[in-house]
Amino acid sequence: MTHPPTLAARALRHPSFAIGGALTLLLILVAGVSLVWTPLSPYDIDVPGKLHPPSPGHWFGTDSLGRDVISVAMAGAQNSILVGVIAVGVGLSLGTALGAVAAARRGWTEELIMRFTDFTFAFPAILSAIMLSAAFGPGIVVSIVAIGIFNIPIFARVTRASANAVWARDFVTAARAAGKGRLRITLEHVLPNILSALTVQATIQFANAILWEAALSYLGLGTQPPQPSWGRMLNDAQTQIFQAPWLALFPGAAIMLSVLGLNLMGDGLRDLLDPRLARER
Repeated sequence: MTHPPTLAARALRHPSFAIGGALTLLLILVAGVSLVWTPLSPYDIDVPGKLHPPSPGHWFGTDSLGRDVISVAMAGAQNSILVGVIAVGVGLSLGTALGAVAAARRGWTEELIMRFTDFTFAFPAILSAIMLSAAFGPGIVVSIVAIGIFNIPIFARVTRASANAVWARDFVTAARAAGKGRLRITLEHVLPNILSALTVQATIQFANAILWEAALSYLGLGTQPPQPSWGRMLNDAQTQIFQAPWLALFPGAAIMLSVLGLNLMGDGLRDLLDPRLARER
C-alpha cells in the first residue's frame, strides 16, 4: 500500500515553490549574515576609492562615496525584510480582523467595513507616504505605516470573501445549531479554514512590500541615510548610470530576485495548499 506524498515531498517537487523558496531563503540568509558580517563596513566612506569597478577587493565595486557595494547591498536586505514583516503583519492582523467581523456580522456592519476598505484604497502607499512625510518627516517608520495601511483593505477583502464561503458550509450550520456563537465559530471553524488563503496572500504582499519600500526609498520618503537601502542605492546610482553601471545593476538584481522568489513561492503555496489547482494545471 502506497502512502500519498507528504506536503514537504510535494513542495520539493513543485518547481515554482522550490525555486521561490530557494531565492527567499537566500534573501533571509544574506540579511542574517549581514547582521554579524559583511566584507567591509557598509558605513565606511573612502572618497579616494570611489567608483572602483568590481574587483577581488570589492566584489561589486564601490559607490560614489567609496563604500563597498556588496556590503551596502547585504545590509540593505535587513531593512527590506524589516519593513516587509512589520507592514504585512499590520495589514494581516487588522485586515483579517475586519474581514472576519464583516463576514460574521453581515448587514450594515459588513457594508460599513467594506466601504471603509474602499476608502482606504484611495490612499496607495506612495500617496500615504507623501502625506506622512509632510507631517512627520521621511523615514523607515513612514514606509512601514504607509505600506501597512495599504495592506489592511487587501487582507480584509480576502478574509471576507474566503470567510463568506466557509460560513455557507454545512459544518458551520451544524455548529450554529449546536449553540455556538459567532465569535467561537469564527475562531474554531472559519479562520482555520481560510488560513491557507491568508498565507498565500501574505507571501505575495511581502513581495509587494519589498518593492514599495524600494520605491519609497528611491523617492526619498523611506529609509534615510546612512541606513542602507536598495531603493536609495538605485537613487544614488542614477547620476552615474553610464560611468558606473554596476551601482544600479546589483541593487536592482537584489530587488528583482527577492520579489521573484516570493511571488514564485506564493504561487507554489497556492497549488500545494489547494490541490485542485495543481490538478487543473
